[in-house]
Amino acid sequence: MDAFRDAILQRGPIESFALKTVQDFIQPQRQTKLAQDENQMLENMLRTLLQQLVASAAQSGEQIMQYGQLIDDDENVNGQIPRLLDVVLYLCEKEHVEGGMIFQLLEDLTEMSTMKNCKDVFGYIESKQDILGKQELFARGKLVMLRTCNQLLRRLSKANDVVFCGRILMFLAHFFPLSERSAVNIKGVFNTSNETKYEKDPPKGISVDFNFYKTFWSLQEYFCNPASLTTASTKWQKFSSSLAVVLNTFDAQPLSEEEGEANSLEEEAATFNIKYLTSSKLMGLELKDSSFRRHILLQCLILFDYLRAPGKNDKDLPSETMKEELKSCEDRVKKLLEITPPKGKEFLRAVEHILEREKNWVWWKRDGCPPFEKQPIEKKSPNAGQKRRRQRWRLGNKELSQLWRWADQNPNALTDSQRVRAPDIADYWKPLAEDMDPSAGIEDAYHHKNNRVYCWKGLRFAARQDLEGFSRFTDLGIEGVVPVELLPPEVRSKYQAKPNEKAKRAKKEETKGGSLEEEAKGGSLVSAEGTLVGGSTSEAEGEAGRGESEAMESDAIADTPTPEEQQRLGGSDTDNGQEAGQIEDTETEEGGLMETDLNHPPMPIS
Repeated sequence: MDAFRDAILQRGPIESFALKTVQDFIQPQRQTKLAQDENQMLENMLRTLLQQLVASAAQSGEQIMQYGQLIDDDENVNGQIPRLLDVVLYLCEKEHVEGGMIFQLLEDLTEMSTMKNCKDVFGYIESKQDILGKQELFARGKLVMLRTCNQLLRRLSKANDVVFCGRILMFLAHFFPLSERSAVNIKGVFNTSNETKYEKDPPKGISVDFNFYKTFWSLQEYFCNPASLTTASTKWQKFSSSLAVVLNTFDAQPLSEEEGEANSLEEEAATFNIKYLTSSKLMGLELKDSSFRRHILLQCLILFDYLRAPGKNDKDLPSETMKEELKSCEDRVKKLLEITPPKGKEFLRAVEHILEREKNWVWWKRDGCPPFEKQPIEKKSPNAGQKRRRQRWRLGNKELSQLWRWADQNPNALTDSQRVRAPDIADYWKPLAEDMDPSAGIEDAYHHKNNRVYCWKGLRFAARQDLEGFSRFTDLGIEGVVPVELLPPEVRSKYQAKPNEKAKRAKKEETKGGSLEEEAKGGSLVSAEGTLVGGSTSEAEGEAGRGESEAMESDAIADTPTPEEQQRLGGSDTDNGQEAGQIEDTETEEGGLMETDLNHPPMPIS
C-alpha cells in the first residue's frame, strides 16, 4: 500500500511507473496481466487506500478531489484521489488488471462522499466518459455504473437538485446504447408516487371559486396514472366531466396577445419549477398565464394519445363511446392550444409532430426494443501479391460467353471471313445419315438422334433451307428430315416421299379444272349428266379430253382395292368406290361451272 501511496505522489506520466508499481506489489506470475486471485488482492488494497485518502481529506476539511494537490510536469493540478483513479484507469485500459476495478472504486468513492463532493466526483466521471465507454471496459462495468448513478439519483432532491439530476441522466443516455433495456420502461409503469398535493379545505378570508380549484387539480390524479381510466367507466365519466368544466373556463376567459406575451414565463428561467404551485391564492394568476394553460392542455393530449396507443390488449382499449368522447375532447383541446398566445398555431403543429413520432417509439418498445445500430461494413483490401479478379456478369449462355470473350480480343469478329457460320443443310445431316447406315454398325444409343441440341438445331436449319424435309418430321420423325440423297440405298426407299390422299385429290382437281376451262374457251358447255352440248371440238379439246380420260383411268386404278382388301371388305367396296367416284365427278363439274361463271382466266395444263 505504501508503494502505491508513493507512486501517486510521483511526477511525470503515469505510463512510466503504473505497471512497475503493480509488479513490485503483487509480483505476478505473468509480467503484464494479473490472475484472478491477484486481481482480487489488488482491488482490496486499492479500496482500502481510497478509504484512507477520503478519511484524511475529511479530517483536513478539504474537498476530496482537491486533497493533496500536486503539480505535474505539464503544470496540471491534480489531487491524490484523482491521481489514484488515473493510475487504475490506465491499468484497466491496457488490460493489465481486471476492467471492472475502476468502476468499483468510483462506486465506493460516491458512497463515501457528501452530495457536494459527489458533484466533483461525477465531473471526473464525465471527463473520462470516452475511456470508460470503450467496449473492453463497458462490458465489465456497465452494471456497476448504472447502480452508482441510480444511487446518486435516489440521494438527490428532484426539486432542488434538478440540474445535477439532469447531468446524470444525460450521462446515462450517452454512456449506454439507445437500445439498452435497463433504460426503457418496457411495461409502461407510471410513477404514481409523483403526487400533486393541493388544498382540501377552502381558505378563510379569500374569495376563490374553491369548487373549480378542486376540480382543476383533481385532473392531476388521472394524468399521473392514465391506465386507471380504462379499468372503470365511472372514473372516465368523472374525468370527462371535470375536464369539460376546465375547458369551458378556458373558453370563457380567452387570452389576448398582449396578456400572453406579458404573462408568459417561457423566457424567465429563474421562475421555472418542476412542480406546479397549487396554492389557491395563485389560481387567478395561473389562469392568466399562457404557459400554465399550455402545460395543462398538453397533458390532456398526452393522455389521449396514450389511451389510443396501438398494440394494446382488447381489455385495455377504450370503448366505442369513449372513443367518440376522446375525439370531441381532443378537438376542443387543440382549438384552445391554437388560440393560446403567443404563436399558438406553431406550438400546436410542433406538439402534433412530436406525438406522431412518439408512435414509432411505442411500437419499438412493444416489439421488445430490438437493437437498430448496425456495424459498418469492413472493406477487405486484397492481398498485395494476389491479382484482383474482374467482376463478371452472368448473361446469356456458354456459347454466347465464348463469343463475347472472342469478340473482346477481335473487334472485327462479326465481319471476319473465317468466323463460324451456319452450315449447309446437307453437311449438317451427314453424321445422322451415317448413323442410319446399317453397314456402319453404330448402336442406337450413340446415334445423333439422341442429342436434343443437335436435333433442335437441325430442325431450325430445315425450317429455313428445306421445307419439304421439315414437313416429313411429323410422320417420320427426325430421321425423315434427312435429305434423301444422303441416305444409303437400302434405307432410302423407307423415307422416300409418297403422295397422300390429299395430294392426289388436289392434283385431280387441278387437272379437271384445267380441262373445263379449255372447253369453256372453245364455246362448249358440260351438262349435269356429263354430255357435250353444241359447239365444235378442236384438237386441243381432244387432247384435253384424252388427258381427262387418262387421269380418270389412273384415279380408278388407284381407287381399285386389292384382292385381299376385297375379301376383307366382303366385296362391298366396289359400289362404295363407284359412289365415291360419282360424288367426285359431281363436285368437279360444279367446280368447273363455278369457275366458268366467274370468268376466271384459264389455268395452263402442265
